[in-house]
Amino acid sequence: MKRLSDEDSAILLDDNSAAPGTERTLAILELLGRHRAGLSLTEIARDLELPVNSVFRITGTLHARGYLQRREDDKRFVLTNKLFDLSRPQVREKSLVVCALESLKWLRDESGETVQLLAGVNHKMTLLEQCISTQPIKVSGTVGLQVPMYSCAPGKAVLAHLPAAELETFFEQVTLKQFTPATLATREALEADLAKVRKRGYSLDLSEGLEGIQCVGAAILDEYRYPVAAITVMAPAFRLKRDQFEKMGRLCMQAAENITRRLLA
Repeated sequence: MKRLSDEDSAILLDDNSAAPGTERTLAILELLGRHRAGLSLTEIARDLELPVNSVFRITGTLHARGYLQRREDDKRFVLTNKLFDLSRPQVREKSLVVCALESLKWLRDESGETVQLLAGVNHKMTLLEQCISTQPIKVSGTVGLQVPMYSCAPGKAVLAHLPAAELETFFEQVTLKQFTPATLATREALEADLAKVRKRGYSLDLSEGLEGIQCVGAAILDEYRYPVAAITVMAPAFRLKRDQFEKMGRLCMQAAENITRRLLA
């Protein structure tokens, strides 16, 4: 019988085996993701209980490859947007953001309110792009911001169009929390609302994530009718009132359909 080489034996190790260098690199990225103001070399080493020399080599490589930036004033490392840029969703090798920009601007002009494009990542909605309202009082977010799927209009638009198995996984893995008195924090209440979304074609956020802010949203579907993202109109509740929901919903649906056409063209 042929004797396995050391290299062959290593390949046969179980899936729990880890590459220390990779583990350390990911740990540094995750740590800096939790400290957006940045950390120094010694702070990273201390927090992760790693040798300073190892942290020096890894951060140097990440800096050289554009994943980290080192500020001149205090020498702290901060994340760049490179990871976010790499993960921007595409359909048929087309950029979702590029295909959506024209419709975002159109919807902002038609609604007079801030319009956002979001995609689902790990049971949260991530803000990819926005066109901010020109109103004196407006609401907006920061690109890259993540919010719970079940307490915002774009998230509920995506959830309503997920295959049954994926929706079941969502309920198994996500704990529903009460953010405001209006948050749908039970499975029964949320499923009833998702049924309404499927019927009318658009979703509503009645100050469920943040008090005083209301939103209307619609899912952007691919060729298989899978929700790859969602578009939403958001505004202060005193301006975006219930009698405007249907109009805004239909505008969101039209914008979403236009984005889908551009993605699939």
